Amino acid sequence: MGRIRTLVGDIAYDLYGHRLTSSLPHDQLPAHVGVILDGNRRWAAEMGSPSAHGHRVGGEKITEFLGWCEELGVEVVTLWLLSTDNLLREPTELDALLEIIEDTVTALGETGKWQIHPVGALDLLPERTTDLLNRTKLATENVPGLLVNVAIGYGGRQEVVDAVRSLLIEESKAGQSLDEVASKIDIEHIAAHLYTKGQPDPDLVIRTSGEQRLSGFLLWQSAHSEFYFCEAYWPNFRKIDFLRAVRSYAARNRRFGI
Repeated sequence: MGRIRTLVGDIAYDLYGHRLTSSLPHDQLPAHVGVILDGNRRWAAEMGSPSAHGHRVGGEKITEFLGWCEELGVEVVTLWLLSTDNLLREPTELDALLEIIEDTVTALGETGKWQIHPVGALDLLPERTTDLLNRTKLATENVPGLLVNVAIGYGGRQEVVDAVRSLLIEESKAGQSLDEVASKIDIEHIAAHLYTKGQPDPDLVIRTSGEQRLSGFLLWQSAHSEFYFCEAYWPNFRKIDFLRAVRSYAARNRRFGI
């Protein structure tokens, strides 16, 4: 009887998912989705498992999530895997988390389906992690698929600081004085030096775990994004949860600050 109930539940879930998908207006879907993958540790705690298990399961969820994005024609996905604040964690915990992230990025690259683009202050990461990220980026840069930004060692404020620093160094090498740079600097100049330069800004930003804040995620790029906060912890995030987020986005009247 239990198996029958499970089967009926699975069928109902699939039917609801198909109905949600078919109801989405295909001309109003997000091209770029950002995700704050939150709740791995709390999920693990509720399961009576160590934090590393939650991060491992959360990493495995990413491949499934990217498949959902592909089905809807999403072009860019940005995943926040590790913040600059996380780099201050106790060394043993941080090392375990970095190992899981390295395994996750390696697995994503080995699918051969997506372009993997690291974003973040990579100079703050261990050399082995930075090397792996750069190798994966190089190995996947010509893949004609979804562009996946993996935000590792990422902080929105740090990104803006790095962008301004990069701009000043570039202009200095071109012989420009500080006064000359200050007289002409504008939004486009800074945007051209962000980690995501050349990419469209996120249309939709999703945060799991019930927390309703961005914590500095894509601080510059999300000025006109739509936000969706989901109660589910990231390891429990389902396709239906994603489709509901997209449905909510499609129903909004985007005004881009006007």
